[in-house]
Amino acid sequence: MNSPRPRLDPATAETRRAVRVLLETARADGVVTDGDLVLVALSGGADSLALAAATAFEAPKQALRAGAVVVDHALQEGSAEVAIRASRQAASLGLDPVTVRRVAVGSAGGPENAAREARHTSIAEVASATGSPLVLFGHTLDDQAETVLLGLLRGSGPDALSGMPPLARRTVGPAYGRPLLGVRRHTTRAACVAAGLAPWDDPQNDDPAYGRVRVRTALMPALERELGAGVPEALARTADQLREDSAALDHFAEEMAEDLAEHSEAGISLSVRQLAANPPALRQRLVRLAVESEFGVTLSRVQTLEVCRLVTDWHGQGPIALPGVSASRDGDRLAFAAG
Repeated sequence: MNSPRPRLDPATAETRRAVRVLLETARADGVVTDGDLVLVALSGGADSLALAAATAFEAPKQALRAGAVVVDHALQEGSAEVAIRASRQAASLGLDPVTVRRVAVGSAGGPENAAREARHTSIAEVASATGSPLVLFGHTLDDQAETVLLGLLRGSGPDALSGMPPLARRTVGPAYGRPLLGVRRHTTRAACVAAGLAPWDDPQNDDPAYGRVRVRTALMPALERELGAGVPEALARTADQLREDSAALDHFAEEMAEDLAEHSEAGISLSVRQLAANPPALRQRLVRLAVESEFGVTLSRVQTLEVCRLVTDWHGQGPIALPGVSASRDGDRLAFAAG
């Protein structure tokens, strides 16, 4: 008589299921095909380590190869050893190739943004060198909730409050996948325990000098004490809903842009009459879309609203100086030119 198969650990099952769904979506969207290499961005922390283990298990089942890239930011003593340890863990899981990159982190935009920029640049370079069309990141539901809460505190618009998408195509470089956005942080740690993997705990994750750490260690627990459990899940649901709404508005804006826009040697112009006939949310998207597509400049909300005043509250004012672009009104045309 055959003995019953051992029951799969629930945390392991949840992380594997999340990765499987993401890879199936990526295949359906044409991001990956048979034989492609999927890279895991591995820090050695519990989230990315659980992701690496789940990807090593699920990728071959979908005729995909799984590798890893480990970025050493060189910001802490012993960072090289941490990176080597993470790379050995990845290799022990069967990930191949495993690449370690040491980067120089600048200071532009603050330490968090500078580290993120250096990390993503290095990851994109590794993806290009290995021919990988998809990089997976270990962001969890908790990370998503913190992102939304930080956006609320900063007064950000719906794009920022939409949080991180599960799968994002990029104009240049690999697509980014975040399979664990529906998985709690404690689940990834439990998955590591079940797999016998010892994660690295980054001391910066407990440093109150960082705004995200203060949200994680002080603000979120306070909200849950006062409002009850389920705050992270509610914030993550909010991000999902806003992302759907933003995608719909972006789709409408892209469809309308061809009718509103006229291209010239100087730049691009939009019909004031047609802009004025649309709701503010759509009007603002049309303006941002025109500037970004023509000049590669992303306008802030404040800048966008100032430009839109040339449509709704024009008394002969202008032009408006924007980063690398000027906006002015000429009769029924809202014109943008390099400047």
